[in-house]
Amino acid sequence: MELTPWTIFTDLGFIAIFLLIGTLLRAKVSFVQRSFLPASIIAGLLGLILGPNGSGIIPLSNQLGVYPGILIAVIFGALPLISPKVKWKEISRRVGSMWSYSQIAMILMWGGGLLFSLLLLNPFWSDLHDGFGLILAAGFVGGHGSAAAIGDAFAQNGWEEARSLAMTSATVGVISAILIGMIFIKRGSTRGHTSFLTSFSNLPQELKTGLVPKNSRKNIQTDTMSPMSIDPYIFHVALVSIIAMGGYYLSVWGAILIPKVAFPAFSLAFIVGLVIRKILTSTKADDYVSKHVINRISGSATDLLVAFGIASISLPIVLKYIIPLSILFLFGLFIAWVFFHVLSQKFFPDYWFEKGIFTWGWTTGTVAMGIALLRIVDPDLKSKTLDDFGLAYIPIAPVEIAVITFAPLMVVNSQSWLFIVLTLGFAILLYVLARAKKWVRFDKEVYTSTNKEQFND
Repeated sequence: MELTPWTIFTDLGFIAIFLLIGTLLRAKVSFVQRSFLPASIIAGLLGLILGPNGSGIIPLSNQLGVYPGILIAVIFGALPLISPKVKWKEISRRVGSMWSYSQIAMILMWGGGLLFSLLLLNPFWSDLHDGFGLILAAGFVGGHGSAAAIGDAFAQNGWEEARSLAMTSATVGVISAILIGMIFIKRGSTRGHTSFLTSFSNLPQELKTGLVPKNSRKNIQTDTMSPMSIDPYIFHVALVSIIAMGGYYLSVWGAILIPKVAFPAFSLAFIVGLVIRKILTSTKADDYVSKHVINRISGSATDLLVAFGIASISLPIVLKYIIPLSILFLFGLFIAWVFFHVLSQKFFPDYWFEKGIFTWGWTTGTVAMGIALLRIVDPDLKSKTLDDFGLAYIPIAPVEIAVITFAPLMVVNSQSWLFIVLTLGFAILLYVLARAKKWVRFDKEVYTSTNKEQFND
């Protein structure tokens, strides 16, 4: 199929139809509500089943795998415009446990997945790419956004199959996050591990249906520009588009200067975003940039990325690697389970189950999945898990971006073992720091509700 502007428009149109269908199913079908599947996941599955990689009923183009690479540049380019300033002292004092716990979990998925594959999968499946183990963290820890970034980076270096494999990893991760997470919650509640557990029927209606009633909607400031000059939304879209385009052109120029290295457009877009943010701050123009609007643009790009990404999965490629892929996924689920069931009790003297189930959600799926699970066991967010994670993620974000950027480059340049040493070494250093700071404890003290109140005070 020849790619024209109308082809792009119709691709977007069909995905829009699938998104609306997914929204309707989430709002009306109880099974979908209980699964907490986002509309974007449903849309992607419909696109996969009905599109060219499935039955071929819907005439989507053969460029579905290209769109996620563009959208991830938009998402990463928007990050600097919405990221808060780092408060290192507050992070260390208040959320050292959450930071070290989350950072170690993330980094072990990357380094541990690659090590597991190189030792136990690649020797038995000779056709596996050296970077096969990175597929685990690309989907599980990062979700479809990181999957698009890793898949696109490897595709630029000749491994086209990585796109489908990474998107499969992200899809399996999201589904596992919810389905297995619900099992953990049911068992935890019967064993008395939860502190605020409510039944599913008592959850706020908007969490189940995805529809926010009028009295629960938030008012946000969007009109930073006069429509007489330029519509505020197109102003923000233009700003993010310029950043993403800058990342793309830097990637192209980098490939010309250093032909053997493929610089990811998304990571360069992040750098451009940092520069733009500095310019806006220095000129006081940042007062006219609404973080709420930028966040909505990023969220919209994420929904489209998920839908296009799942629809672009090549089922023959997945079936080709189904056995080693399944083993890799089981290994990832085991790591996530160890952090949830074992280590969360050592890092968190208060509300270990709530913080652990949230971490299970984002280490297998996305932060949104973690929030969905957390709202079931802590509907009023009394455990302060989200507050702590939001603060802890500030120093985690640069590490995550660096890993996503350099992991594929190191693998394709035969530096897989160096990557493993760096990531696992970093995890060990963080653990030693956590022990020294008493952010993690392995004594047998039992924390009662009184202990929790004293700890929170």
